[in-house]
Amino acid sequence: MKGRASAGTLRVRLRASGHQSFLKKLIAEAGVERIVELAPPILHRDALEEMMRADGLLILQASNCNDQIPAKVYEYLRCRRPVLALTDPRGDTAGLLRRAGLDNIARLDSADEIAQGLKAFIDQLSTGTAPLPDSDFVASASRLDRARELAALLDHA
Repeated sequence: MKGRASAGTLRVRLRASGHQSFLKKLIAEAGVERIVELAPPILHRDALEEMMRADGLLILQASNCNDQIPAKVYEYLRCRRPVLALTDPRGDTAGLLRRAGLDNIARLDSADEIAQGLKAFIDQLSTGTAPLPDSDFVASASRLDRARELAALLDHA
């Protein structure tokens, strides 16, 4: 992957990270200032519009969070954009993404997996072959559908 990603082929925007100074230092040390952008918070509606315009979306989740799924993942699914997940393949987030038909998953703590996964993801994006979330799965994961499911369970109980 070294040398393949450039400001002309890849732009990573980390919005409202909450760790600006720490990340700024890491970005400078890695020499990727022209590729990785730290962006401030914006209104939720504007963030959703930005996600829907993105070529691809990125999830970062450490393995110590395997038993939880960030709400952002459900927003990503609803945006129907390709997703690259840097997370533990055994975690709940990876399982949800696979059920949605998304399989671009690499371990956040493995530089080799990230390099391979990023290369494959960029190749898929450039050829138009990156998978999109399955429409039926996205509908079944909506708040409305989940509320119906809960209501049916409560009725049954």
